[in-house]
Amino acid sequence: MEHRALGELQVSVVGLGCNNFGMTIDADQTKLVVDAALDAGINYFDTAESYGQGQSEEYLGRALGSRRSDVLVASKWGHDVSLAEGERGGDPVQIRARLEASLRRLGTDYIDHYQLHRPDPETPAAETLGCLADLRAEGKIREIGCTHFSAAELDDAAAAASDSGLAPYPSVQNYYSLLTRDPENDGVFDACERNGVSFVPYFPLESGLLTGKYKLGEARPQDSRLVKWGDRADRFIDDDKLATVGRLTDWAESRGHSILELAMSWHTSHPLVASVIAGATKPEQIEANVAASMWALTAADRAEVDAVMAG
Repeated sequence: MEHRALGELQVSVVGLGCNNFGMTIDADQTKLVVDAALDAGINYFDTAESYGQGQSEEYLGRALGSRRSDVLVASKWGHDVSLAEGERGGDPVQIRARLEASLRRLGTDYIDHYQLHRPDPETPAAETLGCLADLRAEGKIREIGCTHFSAAELDDAAAAASDSGLAPYPSVQNYYSLLTRDPENDGVFDACERNGVSFVPYFPLESGLLTGKYKLGEARPQDSRLVKWGDRADRFIDDDKLATVGRLTDWAESRGHSILELAMSWHTSHPLVASVIAGATKPEQIEANVAASMWALTAADRAEVDAVMAG
């Protein structure tokens, strides 16, 4: 497994998104998935206080057990759904309280990668970064990061860190996939390059749409996530997207690859991407995701993909 720099950490280029733990699968199935990830060489596990109302952290910590020191645990705090009215994610009081709660759920005394789950426009960035610097000095976190930041917010945070003599965010986690290309067009990738920020894509497989299990004109598998989600799935799947996936599938197969290999390698072939945190509910999905990440797409390949998507 290739490893890449994320700040001071060396993360596996394929990580494991743990949002299914406690939401889609129970503790026993979580352990099977975690065991498979470790066997496959994955060392980066991404969870959050909001996933499964804390059960994701609990199940992950339990599944890792004595192997905790062999991996990098990433967690997040400060999502809107976790904050009560009047609470601010970047407030140092909130950061410390939520970190202690996450440490208890995970059964550990440190988190390797601690990330602000949503921007906090009300708290000065220097206050948030200063608290995180203190927590690093105390040994409770090793590295920091942010998610859902715009290009302007990345620039502002980098400037605040520089002005205050504090460590900046070395990573940002935003929505990005073959089908959702916002970071290419909204300035986020440019801001990452300016500020030396690594990128971690979430929903890299569009909640299963880019795995090959959904096809235009065919019934959706009844046990699939995009059936269980009901109306919520409409943001991920429609006939236009399925038609695009069909064209991409044909292009990949004409080159001896699957749509899953194209979707995963789209990320691992990108120089800004540190780790692709694809989720999984079964051990075999772990094996498939790792195997699918090895295609070294060239600039010419990526240009052809863009042309295929344009129809």
